[in-house]
Amino acid sequence: MKLRTYFVEDNPTIRENLIATLAELADVEAVGTADTELDATHWLTQNADAWDLVVVDLFLRQGSGLGVVNALQARSKNQKLLVLSNYATPDVRERCQRLNADAIFDKSNEIDGLVDFCIDLNTNKV
Repeated sequence: MKLRTYFVEDNPTIRENLIATLAELADVEAVGTADTELDATHWLTQNADAWDLVVVDLFLRQGSGLGVVNALQARSKNQKLLVLSNYATPDVRERCQRLNADAIFDKSNEIDGLVDFCIDLNTNKV
């Protein structure tokens, strides 16, 4: 069964490449996308049973990925939230962890870790 994933990324090229890569390597199915905090939080909270994983960039066209992470505090235990950012500094990682992000990956050098996380998540999904 595919990992139902929602992508919050404002760069269309990055978003489409990420979707294609994860679909091919990690059996991920894109169930939706957003490029703003408001669109993402609205869809994710209104469709809480429609996704298994959210991949969030921190800098969006409007709003912040941190706002999306914060809005999903009440997600179920089997729903995972990953942050993927070019700004995965120690301070940002700490802040994301305090907001209960399941993992934080740097776009520039941790894509393999993101793929591995998704493969592992899909393999161990009930």
